[in-house]
Amino acid sequence: MAAFSSGVMTLIAFLGALTLLVFVHELGHFLAARFVGIQVLRFSIGFGPVLYSRRFGKDQTEWALSAIPLGGYVKMLGETTGLELELSDIQRERSFERASLRSRALVIVAGPIANLILASLLYSVLSWNGLSEPVAQIAAPPASSIAANSGLVAGDQIVSVNDQRTESWNALRLQLFDAALGKEPIFLEIIRNGTPAAVVLDTTQLVTDVLEKDPMGALGFELSGLHVEVSGVAPGSAAQKAGLQAGDIVRSVDGDPVGRATILIEHVRARPGYPTRLGIEREGAVMDISVIPDSITDSATSVVTGRIGASLATRATTVLIHQGFLGGLHAGVMRTIEMTHFSLKMFGRMLAGQLSLRQLSGPVTIADQAGRTAQIGWTAYLAFLALISVSLGTLNLLPLPMLDGGHLVYCAIEAVRGRPLSAQALNLAQRAGLALIVAMSAVALFNDLVRLFGP
Repeated sequence: MAAFSSGVMTLIAFLGALTLLVFVHELGHFLAARFVGIQVLRFSIGFGPVLYSRRFGKDQTEWALSAIPLGGYVKMLGETTGLELELSDIQRERSFERASLRSRALVIVAGPIANLILASLLYSVLSWNGLSEPVAQIAAPPASSIAANSGLVAGDQIVSVNDQRTESWNALRLQLFDAALGKEPIFLEIIRNGTPAAVVLDTTQLVTDVLEKDPMGALGFELSGLHVEVSGVAPGSAAQKAGLQAGDIVRSVDGDPVGRATILIEHVRARPGYPTRLGIEREGAVMDISVIPDSITDSATSVVTGRIGASLATRATTVLIHQGFLGGLHAGVMRTIEMTHFSLKMFGRMLAGQLSLRQLSGPVTIADQAGRTAQIGWTAYLAFLALISVSLGTLNLLPLPMLDGGHLVYCAIEAVRGRPLSAQALNLAQRAGLALIVAMSAVALFNDLVRLFGP
């Protein structure tokens, strides 16, 4: 039942995200078309047969909900260049085909721009609300790691990477990943015991495959201040019988410090039926609790493991990043610009062979992340929506046929030649673009399946 509920949540979160992002994208095209006087025939959420539609406005534009909820489109009068259209002279003047080059370019670029505007607004809302993110403070780096060799020690807080301010651990992760791909020295500004210092990371010997799989681990960075929090206790479980409560912080297990939920889970699994001593912190008070894990037999392997029936989460020391109205707007716009630049740079690195195609993600990964963030809370879900909106806007700006960026290239060629490409050339470009997009989608889906079912 829990798995079913989680699956329903994932589906709802995914379709909700997709519908919102596609609606905003197509709304950008629609509003720009109306602004320049092009008549819009249909605004559809989804593809395929129309399930429900209504007509509104002076032009009686059809607003439709279609059967396949995996995208959407805006159909404009005379949008297909090069085809003979049975239109009156008045209609022809309001067709996409007859619109000026500048007007057509504006309509094309408006979709991706709408997604970037949405991302800016979402990031602004998060800034106004205040984001609690892990502090960019590291634990003791492994011996001989890049971090250790550079002189970093436990407790160092990174405040900038290559002169770019670092506000949180999440920001540090992106900054280091981007910088390390260049295989050039990375300049860090840190705070150590209250004193500013400078550190240089030597990444010349870094293996790209290792960096892609675990950017922070490859450099020897591990988050400091981690602790295990009990987020829930099952009724009648060993945890409830022992007196564990939601909100308890587990500091040790059988005398050994514990900073990650996975460590505690593995310890419990290995001790079915044996008393286990947990050192916990509850509302500032420290105490020991003895819990006897229930013995659970796996029906497939007959292996007996321990379970205490508590939901555990790994938490970290966080910093609240909060902005006023204007500051939040500025932060939202700058965050969108940073993520757009990062996305374009990563795609460029993939094309140049500096980054493997394993980084491409498809609908399965997106749906999974939508479900996970929706379960965490509305702020995590908004952050996910903002990131996907940036990705959608950025992807559509790429100069590939079938995408908005490809149509902008057609406009640029027309501006240079003084006339549009021939129908034959457009058809050939569209076919090549479709083949490329299908190939990219196949790679992305393969990556999704590897992440889902791989080791």
